[in-house]
Amino acid sequence: MPEYWNLLDDDEITVPFQKCGMVIGGKVHLNFVLPIQQTRLISRVNCTERGANELFSSWSAIYFKLFLPSIPVFRDFSTLPSSFIMAHYTSDTKYNREEKIVIAIDLGTTHSAVSYSYLYPDDLPQVRLVTKWPGQPEASGDSKIPTLVAYQGSNLIACGAEAADYLGDPEFQIARWFKLHLHPDSMKIADEPPPYASVSSPSFAHSIEIPALPPGAPLNRIYSDFLKYLFDHTERFFVNNTPGGRNIWDRLRRKIAIILATPNGWDTRQQIFMRDALVSAGIVGTSEADDQVDYITEGEASVHYALAHSQSKSWLKKGVIFAVTDAGGSTVDGTLYQCKEHTPRLVLEEVRASECVQAGGVFIDRSARTMLADKLRGSQFSDEESIDIMLNEFEKKTKRMFDGAQVSNVIHFGRNNDNDPQHDVVRGRISLNKAEVKRTFDPTILRIISSCKRLLGSYKAQHLLLVGGFGESPYLQSQLREEFGKSGISVVTVEEPSKKAAALV
Repeated sequence: MPEYWNLLDDDEITVPFQKCGMVIGGKVHLNFVLPIQQTRLISRVNCTERGANELFSSWSAIYFKLFLPSIPVFRDFSTLPSSFIMAHYTSDTKYNREEKIVIAIDLGTTHSAVSYSYLYPDDLPQVRLVTKWPGQPEASGDSKIPTLVAYQGSNLIACGAEAADYLGDPEFQIARWFKLHLHPDSMKIADEPPPYASVSSPSFAHSIEIPALPPGAPLNRIYSDFLKYLFDHTERFFVNNTPGGRNIWDRLRRKIAIILATPNGWDTRQQIFMRDALVSAGIVGTSEADDQVDYITEGEASVHYALAHSQSKSWLKKGVIFAVTDAGGSTVDGTLYQCKEHTPRLVLEEVRASECVQAGGVFIDRSARTMLADKLRGSQFSDEESIDIMLNEFEKKTKRMFDGAQVSNVIHFGRNNDNDPQHDVVRGRISLNKAEVKRTFDPTILRIISSCKRLLGSYKAQHLLLVGGFGESPYLQSQLREEFGKSGISVVTVEEPSKKAAALV
């Protein structure tokens, strides 16, 4: 099969969907190999801007990058507000196409986020995160919301932070981690908790815990409800934070472009499912969906995010092989790339199949609950309510600050007269030593290291780019540097706190 195909008038070509490419000078450059065994016939495609847009928009194989210089900014993934969009990011290239609103959605396993850009001629595009959501403290300014949907039977009750209020209530059913139900079989093997007890377990590498869906809510309904929730509150935020926002939104509503961040291991089935969910939610019309909805892989978006926010950009050069490890709330996704071109446009090639392992930040919380219950056994503070308070403080402070060096870690959970010195509780504070905190991290980090080693294999990678909410953990960073530094692999992190318009944990 030739490397380049000319797209000329009246040409008919059959394009294997396991190939993924990009448009350069009116030609298809085949440079990705994906595990998608489908073909599709493309007929009579004109080599024009519109023709190229229609060609790639009509394909559900959405790993394509469009590089025609005349294509609107939102079609250029190098400046795309996608999975890892930064707050108040401003492009250095003026936008000179039609007025448009672009919304980028990262629907994550445990948390989600949205960013948007209002594009108008002769202006530098700016990207903003939605930082106000129902159920969150007024002054929190948090761009992340829990990926939760609460139902009572088949009735939708709440989404996001408000849905979290119904957790544990037997009258309500909560859809959580529902993104995992959409993973292809290649990304999930067993419907059981990860066996953290033994790294050598045969099922260790691939087992996935997938919570059951509410009985009255099928997966397509859950996605449609949650996407509508995200879109509706993005509209509210846009209108309230943009001068003339209501008039602008109403004028451009039917032409809004939607960008979805997708895991590297997803294929056309998951992409079509997401598109159909947007249609069911009334966000885009059936006939307009292919033109209004675009996608970018989370791995590639991570690279652009890191280039915008890491202290140095010198780590990425032509020919360099590097890994992207996205450590989120539930899963850790890994992709191995080679940089084929750096300037004037970034061109990346996936070297091998992606890795997905369930070793995200929520499993640190689970281990912490077990550790606290063991430590407080026999104490008056071993009740579930006290441990819940401790765990909340652990997640907000200890988990995020621990770097492996702190000898003592203090969690404030009670009143000054709450004392139990035998269990290290003094004046409403419980002290954890270094070994106790390490115990909560190490099984999960071993799982991540094992996944990274499988991904790297025998390839001569030079860098490991660590992103995602859990990727900000100083202890995870130090352990990866210690492990892979032995092989000369540098761990690249993003210095600015990760504000993802696409879920961050």
